[in-house]
Amino acid sequence: MGGKLCNIVDGAKPAIVMVVAQLGFGGVNIFYKLAVNDGMNVRVLIAYRFIFATTFICPLAFILERKSSPRLTWMIALQGFLCGLFGGALGQNLYLESLALTSPTFSAAMANLIPAVTFIFALFLGLERLEIRTWAGKAKVTGTLLGIGGAMVLTFYKGPQINIWSTKVNLLKHKDQHVAASHGELDNHVLGSILAVASCFSYAIWLIIQAKMGERYPFDYSCTALMCASATVQAIVYAMCKEKNWSAWKLGWNIRLLTVAYTGFLASGFMVVLVSWCVRKRGPLFVSIFNPLMLVFVAILGSLILDEKLYLGSIIGGVLIVIGLYAMLWAKGAEMKSMATLSHSKSSKEAEIINVGTAPTEHDEDAIASDVSAAATTNPRQQYCFGLFHLCCCCCCCFNIYLFFTG
Repeated sequence: MGGKLCNIVDGAKPAIVMVVAQLGFGGVNIFYKLAVNDGMNVRVLIAYRFIFATTFICPLAFILERKSSPRLTWMIALQGFLCGLFGGALGQNLYLESLALTSPTFSAAMANLIPAVTFIFALFLGLERLEIRTWAGKAKVTGTLLGIGGAMVLTFYKGPQINIWSTKVNLLKHKDQHVAASHGELDNHVLGSILAVASCFSYAIWLIIQAKMGERYPFDYSCTALMCASATVQAIVYAMCKEKNWSAWKLGWNIRLLTVAYTGFLASGFMVVLVSWCVRKRGPLFVSIFNPLMLVFVAILGSLILDEKLYLGSIIGGVLIVIGLYAMLWAKGAEMKSMATLSHSKSSKEAEIINVGTAPTEHDEDAIASDVSAAATTNPRQQYCFGLFHLCCCCCCCFNIYLFFTG
């Protein structure tokens, strides 16, 4: 009895860890909103977050991987720089500007668009194939369309207010009224939606580069440290160029210090370690399934301590995005399962040919020749360099869009 209970608890550990991680990531949105409401500069906040994250993760990477990790190459350094840009400085600035203009729940819902946007980018770069005749291909297209439709509902349809509960606690009361009086609410909502979608594109590019970087440099802590260090330099340079007032960099014993400590040490440091452990135990698909939990936690926390109002449009849009996310996850899982079955059948056939000792038939020779020619025509290095060129172009476009909207 005791052994069965221990096995159950041990098997439930990854799920428990992912629930805790998503709760921690949900708290990031709440702290972001509180710090921005307190008057903290968005760019300075991002710079401090990565400063704190780098001071946490770099010693950890040195202690745990100093003997196993190989020397850095120029390609890995370039990939780390791009990961720091898209997944760090640029992505976080876009996301936080969007959150400042909308709400934590809205930004958390929009973040679930990342798998759909990643699929579109991977399709454009030739890293994914659109097999529309298979159920997995249909699910990918359906999930992408549902995600885009949900984002449009979130942006353009508000609907009636949904009253579930109210604690009458609003930590944003005073300054939100001033913001609402000085700016058009609809304009802010649309601009925040555009910035949220732009942040999804930035994170999608980061995921593609991170996957390639993981193949060349499979060390989680070192990769995260390299990304955080690059993002720190980029965020500090950008913040110093945009913010000339040095008083904006003062923290003090207030919500600003608590926010950068929480987002840096806990979210970008400790939570990344937990997620990496879950990926190693159960795989990336298992980790992705828990992403919509952050939306639920943010909605609950926002309504409890920020007196955030829920509207029918937000609920419908969020549900559509989550359904689209799970459709994409199901398609990816089915695709991975079919690939594993196909590789197993191929290895079994090769073993049977070796054991029987028969020569390959003319059909087998033609298949081998076609595989060799296909491998020769699709050079992975050429494909990767071509894709990297496109990503650099997208970097310039995203950065120009961000500068255009934020001044």
